[in-house]
Amino acid sequence: MKTLRTLATTFAFLALSLASAQVFAAYPIDGYLNMQDAASTSAERIHHFHDFMIWIISAISVFVLILLLWVMIRYNKRANPTPSSTSHNVLIEIIWTVVPVVILIVISIQSLPLLYYTDRAESPDMTLKITGYQWYWGYEYPDNGDISFLSNMVADADIDASAGQIRNLSTDNPVVLPVGKNISLQTTAADVLHAWTIPAFGVKKDSVPGRLNETWVHITKPGVYYGQCSELCGKNHAFMPIEVHAVSPEQFEEWAALAATDLDAATSFVKSITVSATETAEANQ
Repeated sequence: MKTLRTLATTFAFLALSLASAQVFAAYPIDGYLNMQDAASTSAERIHHFHDFMIWIISAISVFVLILLLWVMIRYNKRANPTPSSTSHNVLIEIIWTVVPVVILIVISIQSLPLLYYTDRAESPDMTLKITGYQWYWGYEYPDNGDISFLSNMVADADIDASAGQIRNLSTDNPVVLPVGKNISLQTTAADVLHAWTIPAFGVKKDSVPGRLNETWVHITKPGVYYGQCSELCGKNHAFMPIEVHAVSPEQFEEWAALAATDLDAATSFVKSITVSATETAEANQ
């Protein structure tokens, strides 16, 4: 009976995971399972690899479960009072050596191209340099007039829910990036280890003092995306969010022109784009 209850719970969990796979979330939402909806080409490939691995993991788990149940039923003390004294079986030993090797080869055929794909862009359209500090982020746009600014979490007392701000995730100066461009992400740190992470982009890169790490992103959907530092970096590690506004290339150029002279005006501009886009989406629902 206990085994049946465990099986029922497992299948219920899998069903909920599949049912929630279509729910879009640019930030964590209570009660939802699975990953955030992909908003970049890298994330799309990562999700495909994840789904591919689920089939392999499920097949292995079901096989092991069936094998365990068969052994428990067929070879328990009552059904098999006189156990076999067999100690070796050449065929079985070959199978349990060759099959895992084949499984690993199949996995590597999928995983290695993905690893190289997400490494770096060969011909990026622009570069965003990211610097981690205790406990905030610094951003530089070397290809857009040397724009640079610091980004801190909005304090609880200053959260404006009507403007779409989210506790522990919204920042005073969000990152702005264009959709449809290959963007090089270069990350480092000024003090201790940090990690710049945006789940919807499929990006998680360590920020290491004295070292410049690189990855890239090609954003496919306009919107607001959130992440957090994913490397323990001290007492305020949990309060080091990342907010990225993905806009059209034309809107990005307009933002960059404003940010070069007046960062506050540029931030207000991009937030007004987000608010109007949200209102349009709600009106169309």
